[in-house]
Amino acid sequence: MESLVDICRPLSFFWDNLKLKSLLVSVSDTLCDRRWSRTLRSPDSSLFAQKNGKTMFCCRIFLVVSLANFLRDLHVSSCDPSCAEKPEFTPSRLVVKYGDATSARCSVCESCSKNIYNLERALGSHTINGTTIVWKVEKMTEWDTNTMCYFTNDTTNHQCCTTLPITVYKPPDRVSISFLNHTGPMFMGHDYALQCEVQNVAPVEKLSVTFYRGQTALTQLQSNNTHKKPVTEIFSLSITPRKEDNGVQYWCEAKLELGPEGPELPPLVTSQRATATVFYKPHLETSDPETVTITEGQRLQLNCTSVGNPSPSYTWKIPPASPSPWNSSVITIESVTFEHGGWYTCDVRNSVGKITVMYNVDVKADITPYIIYGGVGGGLLLIFFTTIVLIHCYKHNRMGQYNLKDVFRLHTRHVAVPITE
Repeated sequence: MESLVDICRPLSFFWDNLKLKSLLVSVSDTLCDRRWSRTLRSPDSSLFAQKNGKTMFCCRIFLVVSLANFLRDLHVSSCDPSCAEKPEFTPSRLVVKYGDATSARCSVCESCSKNIYNLERALGSHTINGTTIVWKVEKMTEWDTNTMCYFTNDTTNHQCCTTLPITVYKPPDRVSISFLNHTGPMFMGHDYALQCEVQNVAPVEKLSVTFYRGQTALTQLQSNNTHKKPVTEIFSLSITPRKEDNGVQYWCEAKLELGPEGPELPPLVTSQRATATVFYKPHLETSDPETVTITEGQRLQLNCTSVGNPSPSYTWKIPPASPSPWNSSVITIESVTFEHGGWYTCDVRNSVGKITVMYNVDVKADITPYIIYGGVGGGLLLIFFTTIVLIHCYKHNRMGQYNLKDVFRLHTRHVAVPITE
């Protein structure tokens, strides 16, 4: 506890210039005399008359100390924080975790050694060594506290002071994420609210919360709350899920931004992961043309494979000649015929919605065999006619010599050579 001299030190110049001594004594005498008069009028006043001197003395001391404390606070609160040679704190700003020990040093200007200087504090203790005041706290137990270092010029009675800003922090007990008023799967294109609850954190005005989808940061929010004591704060984010968000994990991260004076690694607490289930109607994976032209005998395959959540089911409507039923996403006919031509309708549905895909299959005749048959027949005819021509030429010329070119009349006629008998 401070001594009476320390308490009254900032009042010394008031004491001399404003005659506070006379005022305090006068007030104490008046009040104590009234109390004593009431005591003398009491039925048992004889019991207290013997202690008159001691009672008056204690009463005066109590009132003097009380008034001195009041006036000291009144005087320091009117000090000048912008004077040229104001005291300096090291560090200039203090960040301390609740329950931890801390300390700071105040240096008063060297030319102020003859002035009155001291430290105002809500807790802890301080020591004065020359113009340096060291303040120590073994355990920080206040959430909103400041420490003031001041000096008073003996000549001008001008008081100069510096306040040490103190931030007392506490990391969150727990951080959790959830969907507001919703459980179970979400639907693509609908709006939902994510909630990040940060429990028992201080100071909340230094708190920043980041929402994540997978490893992608969505947004960062801060509180407007200025409470110094621990509070629970809830942050909200509106989302509209896409089909690509099915299976992704949402989570949030709460961090106390305490500045360079804070711990090297800012206090950081993350929530659990909330896995999103997104329902959406089927979407066609392939882009097959509406009209499919195919040659008779070829392999026909129609694919209406779709993605959806829940997994879709398939129903086909096909021409009567086609094999049925089909309940898979792909229909296959190994060797198509003319009877397989026509419209094929694929209905894809799940609990969210459905799509319909239609294919018009046009089966063309296979002319390849006719080409082959025609080629073979033409070849045979050519051989046949060539053979006839050769036989005819042979008979016409009997056993004479001939030139094959002359047969086809490509050059001059063949002249037979008479045979001499």
